[in-house]
Amino acid sequence: MDFDLTKEQQMIRKEVRRFAESEIAPVALELDEKEEFSAELTKKMGEIGLFGMFVSEKYEGQGMDYISYIIAVEEIARVDGSQAATVAAGNSLGIGPLYYFGTEEQKMKYLPKLCSGEALWGFGLTEPTAGSDAGGSKTTAVQDGNEWVINGSKIFITNAACDLSLGVTVQAITGTLPNGKPEYTCFIVEHGTKGFKTIPMHKKMMWRSSNTAELYFDDVRVPNENVLGKPGDGFHQMLKTLDGGRLSIGAMGLGGAQGAYEMALKYAKQREQFGQPISKFQAVAFKLTDCAMEIECARNLMYKACWLRDNKRPFEKEAAMAKLYCSELMGRVANHAVQIHGGYGLMKEYNVERFYRDQKLLDIGEGTSEVQRIVISRYIGC
Repeated sequence: MDFDLTKEQQMIRKEVRRFAESEIAPVALELDEKEEFSAELTKKMGEIGLFGMFVSEKYEGQGMDYISYIIAVEEIARVDGSQAATVAAGNSLGIGPLYYFGTEEQKMKYLPKLCSGEALWGFGLTEPTAGSDAGGSKTTAVQDGNEWVINGSKIFITNAACDLSLGVTVQAITGTLPNGKPEYTCFIVEHGTKGFKTIPMHKKMMWRSSNTAELYFDDVRVPNENVLGKPGDGFHQMLKTLDGGRLSIGAMGLGGAQGAYEMALKYAKQREQFGQPISKFQAVAFKLTDCAMEIECARNLMYKACWLRDNKRPFEKEAAMAKLYCSELMGRVANHAVQIHGGYGLMKEYNVERFYRDQKLLDIGEGTSEVQRIVISRYIGC
């Protein structure tokens, strides 16, 4: 067994960490306070190759392995969850479905722009009444000659309503299967299509400088060539997309936990009480020890899941485990970090407060913690 990262992977960690600390960290608090999505930062992240990392160079991607991509997400999340969300959703949910399921024409048309970071793409799955229960979707698409007519709405969609948004992949019901269940198909819908409307969502508790949107489809017409893959493949495409998305959300939890732990450790070594740094007190030292131990466990689990994927072996169970463990781990670490900071941990000028808020989305996005436990229980035969 080899636990060493390759030289290329080590370099990716070093360079992305340098970028996150020099470009993102100085503006993260301000962007969070203003609830402002930064197109400038997104383009810079594109310039250093953070989009299309696992995409073939044929489509102007980086042609890297999945572990390299996860390391990049982890390092961005170590500094700011919002920018990590832009990268994670831009890759796993935006680029991923087009790359893995799109036709050659679709790939050539959209991927180069998305891989450069000059444009973003959304993945329209969640609806007001269909979150964990994807079978509750109500958005429909009806074929009319050489076109499909889409009606319905989506909610909580990342990267779908900012200046860089180029379009979305939307899942819709297109019929009924022999077993009586809905048939799903995914469609490519570009911004500017008549009847397609996006509304940015604000007043979020977390990821305040990430772009989140509501989507509305009012007799939106798209041609046959905008079907992603084949009609009826939507449910399979959704499941495969979420498998990869779980790894990126898990990476955000891992990176966020690392960042919160480092802030707590630094503060504990500087803050003095009763004539000595509070890190010397067993109550604080044990909290930090538990954080360090669990982060090490989480990283091993996450990288194993990615290794399985890179080696084309089944990884779905491990992806669910990694997403569940890493997302909940960040909650425990961020809670300890705030506690160690005391009253200062409750103030917005301290980054630990933002990490505490940002974590909560990880328990919900890409399948709630409860859904992950259902998925894992099925794999272990319950």
